[in-house]
Amino acid sequence: MHTQTLRVTEPRELLSLIPHRLGFQPTESVVAVSLRPPRRRVGLVARVDLADLASPRDGAQLGREVVSHLGADGAEQALLVVYTREDPRCGPDPLVAAAIEHVREAAELAFGDVPVWAVTSTGYLSLDCDGPCCPLGGRPLADLASTAVNAQMVLAGSAVARCREDVGRIPSAGSEARRSVARVRRRWRARHVQARTDASLLERWRTDSVAAWRRAVDEQLGRSTGPTAAALGRLEAGLTDVRVRDAVLVALVPGQGDLPERCVRGERPGADDDAALGRALALVVDPLDGVPAPAAATRVHESVLEAVVAHGERGAQAAALTLLGLLAWWRGDGARARILLERALADDDGYRLALLLAESLSCGVPPGWVRAMP
Repeated sequence: MHTQTLRVTEPRELLSLIPHRLGFQPTESVVAVSLRPPRRRVGLVARVDLADLASPRDGAQLGREVVSHLGADGAEQALLVVYTREDPRCGPDPLVAAAIEHVREAAELAFGDVPVWAVTSTGYLSLDCDGPCCPLGGRPLADLASTAVNAQMVLAGSAVARCREDVGRIPSAGSEARRSVARVRRRWRARHVQARTDASLLERWRTDSVAAWRRAVDEQLGRSTGPTAAALGRLEAGLTDVRVRDAVLVALVPGQGDLPERCVRGERPGADDDAALGRALALVVDPLDGVPAPAAATRVHESVLEAVVAHGERGAQAAALTLLGLLAWWRGDGARARILLERALADDDGYRLALLLAESLSCGVPPGWVRAMP
C-alpha cells in the first residue's frame, strides 16, 4: 500500500503512476485506488492478488477490507485496475469477474459504481467501455510510458522493479567480505554472553554496539566501499539485543542527540528518557507530530542496514530487516515495507516489532505525516 497524494488528470496518467506507487509492475493483481477530495487526488494505492480477491471463500471479505481501507483514507471515489495477461473481454474470465464483483458489491454504498480498468500484456482498456476507444487488446502500452506523470516520477528518481520480489531484494556480499564480518560478529556475540552476568559490562557492550551504528553511518558517508567489517559485525551482533535495536531505531529519527546512548544505560531508561523516547517515536507515528522521513539521512540509514543484511548471517536478519521495513513504511513505501517484514518474519516468525508493523500495514495504517495530510 502507498498513501502519498498526487493529482492526475486522466486515466492513462493514473495507470502510469500505479507501478511507481507500488514500486513494481503488478501482474495477476487487482489494484484499488483512493481518489481523495479536493479534485480527486490519488491517495491510497492497495494491491491484492487476483486469485485471492476472486476466491469464493474469502474474496468477498477481502473486498470489504479493501473498501474499508479506501474509506479510512478519506476516499471520495474509488477506481479499480485489474492486471491480467489477456483482455478479459476476449473470453469470459471467471477470476476477473468474481474479483470485480466482490469489490463493487462492497463499495456500492460508499462509492457507488466503481470504474474498472484493465492492463494486459498488450494494452490497457476500460472494462466499462464497449466503444472504439478501447479496441480488443486495448490501447497501446507505450501510451503509459509517455505520460507527464511517468516523466516526473522518473526524473524524481523513481524506479519500477520487474516484480514484487525484486522490491525487497538485497544482494548478498562476496564470500570473503561475509567471512570477515562473521569473525567480528562471533567475537562480539561471545562478549555479549560474558557480559550478561555483569550489569556494568552489559551496559558497556550495549553502548559500544550503539557506537558501532554511529561508526557504520559515518563510514557509509565517508568511504566509497561503505561500512567496515568491524562496524558491521558489531552492529549485526548488537541488533540481537532489543535495547540496542531500539536505540538504533531512535537514531533513525533526526534531532535525538545522545538519546540512543541514554536508551542503553542502566537496567532500563529513566522517566525522562522514556518521555524523550515517546517524543521521538511520535515524529514517526503520531498524526499530530509526525514528520516525513528525512530523505538524505534515510538513504544512508537504509544503506547501512542493507549492508548488515548483505554481509550477515543468512536466516538471522529479523532485526535489520524490520528496521528497513520501518524506514520504508515511514517513507510511505508500503509495498517495500510489507516485503521486508515478510522476510523478517521468515527469519523469526515471533519477532514482535515485525509483527506489530505488519499488523499496521494489514490494517492500512499510514505513518503519522500521511495521516496529518488534509
